[in-house]
Amino acid sequence: MLRLVTPDDAEELAAVWSRNRTFLAPWEPLRDDAFFTPESQRAGIERDLAEHEAGRMVPFVISGPDGGMAGRLTLSGVTRGAFQSAAMGYWVREDLNGRGLATRAAREAVDHAFATLGLHRLQAETLLHNVASQKVLRHAGFTPFAVAPDYLRIAGRWQDHLLFHVLAAASEPATAEEQAAAEPPGGAGQQ
Repeated sequence: MLRLVTPDDAEELAAVWSRNRTFLAPWEPLRDDAFFTPESQRAGIERDLAEHEAGRMVPFVISGPDGGMAGRLTLSGVTRGAFQSAAMGYWVREDLNGRGLATRAAREAVDHAFATLGLHRLQAETLLHNVASQKVLRHAGFTPFAVAPDYLRIAGRWQDHLLFHVLAAASEPATAEEQAAAEPPGGAGQQ
């Protein structure tokens, strides 16, 4: 479902962005007309791939059931050292919205972040009224942990966001020993 973006995706990405411009506008920063051109998309892809080579980003394409580009998902701000964290952002085109693609892509990205990149934590954020995206994150194992006032400038104004995260340990099934240790004294169901 997820694959690394390539410069060859620029034409299709520009077309998908253009067709979904109005649909995505409430959830994105303001974009000028040049953003929606193949040239601009190619330049953005090349920047993203340079960040990927430097180990700071993983820029994915979400493949749709029709074989075409369903959207994008990016792991950005990959930080090593004591933090071992990254941020996740994504979108799915309007005609494929609500079909579980974003949830499957988010789950795959969580697996990639922990199993492949060896990260400890992955964060994502949504506008407070973006209930659909909040469902995606919850279904992918994320939990909300804070509200950040005026967090990002979206649709031309600073907007509050609900912050989510998932930890590597939280995404792995508990071992029998961990389950036993988590039981209250006297066994399950006793308090």
